[in-house]
Amino acid sequence: MSGVTDPYQPVERRLLLTRRCLEVLGEFRNPVVIVTKSALVTRDVDVLRALARDEAAAVFLSVTTLDGRLARLLEPRASQPTRRLAAIDTLAQAGVSVGVLVAPVIPGLTEHELPAILTAAARRGAQSAGYVTLRLPHGVAALFEEWLRQHVPTKHTKILHRIRTLRGGKLNDARFGVRMQGEGVFADHIAALFTLGCRKAGLQSRDLQLSTAAFRRPTGMQLSLFS
Repeated sequence: MSGVTDPYQPVERRLLLTRRCLEVLGEFRNPVVIVTKSALVTRDVDVLRALARDEAAAVFLSVTTLDGRLARLLEPRASQPTRRLAAIDTLAQAGVSVGVLVAPVIPGLTEHELPAILTAAARRGAQSAGYVTLRLPHGVAALFEEWLRQHVPTKHTKILHRIRTLRGGKLNDARFGVRMQGEGVFADHIAALFTLGCRKAGLQSRDLQLSTAAFRRPTGMQLSLFS
């Protein structure tokens, strides 16, 4: 859950759409992985705990920075970093497989925080980790450039240069296999920071093996497709 957008938007507190989807998945023991920047995920720890008993649930908390001020500028509607780390702790204590996703890593602005984020998450109970280097598809590029000019004008040129360096001279490279991390010297630098940080923190790779063994097929009356 969250291939395109965070399933725990602020309005989720009122609408409970994600909660209801999880309850359906829980009823049939359908495995689920959640990626979110919101501590609101802990509200649904009861459903996730039940799925986790059958190895059918995992959660990745996405952490961009440990700097609370920068986090407010980058992700004003998301939970503060301290709350995301607390959510990792809550989920781990509940027996839910939990990891940290350092995303997005912004070259020239946040990549130096990779080791610290990984260490902080591991201390709270994270078992695995992954990262995604900043992507700027379509209209996002113009929005990000304006954000740089407004909030970090002295780093504007350096950051865009590094992004272009690892994106083949462009601000975005959508090719499968390279779009998530990029290529070149800066991409290699970020990958090395991540690998070393995981090793020191005792974290595994992002891959998780969930089980479908407990999956239950729906029962009851159901119309035939060809009747």
